[in-house]
Amino acid sequence: MRRRQTPPLPKRYGLDPARLRLPEEGSWATIRDHLVERLPRVAPARIDELLATGAIVDLDGPIAPDAPYVPGGAVWFHRDLPIEVEVPFELEIVHRDEHLLVVDKPHFLSTIPRGQHILQTALVRLRRELDLPDLIPAHRLDRTTAGLVLFVITPAHRGAYQTLFGRRRVFKQYEAIARHDPGLRLPVTVRSRIIKERTIIRAFETDGEPNAETRVELAEHRDGLGRYRLIPHTGRTHQLRIHMNGLGIPILGDDFYPELTDRPVDDFTRPLQLLATTLEFTDPISHEPRRFETTRTLRAWTDPQGWAAGDHT
Repeated sequence: MRRRQTPPLPKRYGLDPARLRLPEEGSWATIRDHLVERLPRVAPARIDELLATGAIVDLDGPIAPDAPYVPGGAVWFHRDLPIEVEVPFELEIVHRDEHLLVVDKPHFLSTIPRGQHILQTALVRLRRELDLPDLIPAHRLDRTTAGLVLFVITPAHRGAYQTLFGRRRVFKQYEAIARHDPGLRLPVTVRSRIIKERTIIRAFETDGEPNAETRVELAEHRDGLGRYRLIPHTGRTHQLRIHMNGLGIPILGDDFYPELTDRPVDDFTRPLQLLATTLEFTDPISHEPRRFETTRTLRAWTDPQGWAAGDHT
């Protein structure tokens, strides 16, 4: 197995530098020429600025603005960060030891950097605030879903914990708030085939062999609302939201199902009422049983009037 090359630039804001491998074949005279063609979203003037300040490097150090193209080489640099809206909610630490960090993620905070969410993500916040530069998540939650996320502190043990989730050896339980339908017979196990295409923002159900399975239970109900217990046996994109919508009880605050709603990125009102409440597994390192439970509650159940009014204070 080829070992990952150590970047010649330090992390910035808890993030590794970007690495670009230079193709073996090409007619570029300089590295600068290649970068201008390779990075069409970066203005040539900005590339010139990065080269002039020594911000683009190879294993020998900063690259000169007129450095000749080197087939098969590699360069590193830190990408410019997008302007982000601060997510005004805190991460809560549920458990920490020498190997694991378990946190309660708030709504509207992405688990990992992606797209326009970089610094305002759970991973980057935790790396910076706890001085854990090698921290990595063992799994992910959607940006709009709150609740438990497990991170691995020790780099040597990343694979062991990530494999637990990949092989479905972690018991996961969620809570959701949705309309109560007295005519719906619960509990029920929903099975369907869910597909997520890269060019389409929403996942969808289609004919074919089921690849998604969720057990749905009604924990209690009052005033037309139900508090549901969701136990996924698979982990398809948006699985819980799609299965609840398919039952005719879409989760409150869902901007995707049944209808796609364009919510501004700075709108933190009426969050999706979906919470990852429980993680349970046998530790692959210590072989001891582990169980973690959320400290959060869903606002539409504890304060339905405040949630409906969009009060997030």
